[in-house]
Amino acid sequence: MAARAGVSKSLVSLVLQGSPRVSEERRRAVLRAVEDLGYRPDPAARSLAERRTRTVGLVVDDLRNPWFVDLLDGLRPVLAAADLRPVLADSHREPDAARTLALLRVDGLVVVGTPSDPAAVDEVAADVPTVLAGTREVVTAPADLVADDGEAGVAAVVDHLLALGHRHLGHVAGSGAVGRLRRDAFTARVRAAGARADVVEADMTEEAGYRAGRELLARAERPTAVLAANDLSAVGVLAAADAAGLSVPGDVSVAGYDDTSLARLRAVSLTSVDNAARTVGALAGELLLARTADPARPSSTRLVPPRLVVRRSTAPPPAG
Repeated sequence: MAARAGVSKSLVSLVLQGSPRVSEERRRAVLRAVEDLGYRPDPAARSLAERRTRTVGLVVDDLRNPWFVDLLDGLRPVLAAADLRPVLADSHREPDAARTLALLRVDGLVVVGTPSDPAAVDEVAADVPTVLAGTREVVTAPADLVADDGEAGVAAVVDHLLALGHRHLGHVAGSGAVGRLRRDAFTARVRAAGARADVVEADMTEEAGYRAGRELLARAERPTAVLAANDLSAVGVLAAADAAGLSVPGDVSVAGYDDTSLARLRAVSLTSVDNAARTVGALAGELLLARTADPARPSSTRLVPPRLVVRRSTAPPPAG
């Protein structure tokens, strides 16, 4: 190729790397030779030359949750613009996913959602540029965190239910730091308003939401509104209400969190908190690029404002 373009091999390398230290005339000559010869760069050879794999490990807590798809939709374009390829691992099925990706020599790591093994993430973050997205877990190694402001999101949906007239609110709590934060914010907001708060511990799955919903709605004094920790568990609460012969929102209002594609389904029409998942994903990508460029930079936390989306699943409590 160098001979075809009439330049040195080192200059060809500079052009293929996008270096600005090449004249426009010689750049065009090399690119013409590339096109004429049908050249395709060898990613493995490039990685060896650069001492980089140009890959980013994505540790996802549970691929069954559609919220992760929204976040990844925001993250992927940022990585693609930087010529980085994502390598996905589901920590729900592979608890040691962070260490496995580190062994593959990824250039960076994005941990999406609550990690199944926070200690492993802490360990890997000491050597690999790491960003935590959509979680509130704390790591001691230098790393960045970006998530929605969960306290503000819970306050918005609780205030909405209180404004509708509900004075007895139930909560299907979630797991991990995010679940605890939403549970504590719910309890504090409801009690500050002088209303009654009932909480059932669960996790972020539909099945756990169903079981917790059955327990709440079977009580002699059942709540007139239920906030679930996320949309997936809220769907379980909707199924529990149906199994108990209760209408939503006529007999009980139900709200979720995350505003995923599930909430937007016309048959579901779930009131939910939009936690700006795509924005969180894009910011996670930008923070990872910054940390890759400067691994010693101080840790940072970015909280994105959420937004309440009201749909048909919430209404005033039944009369009497």
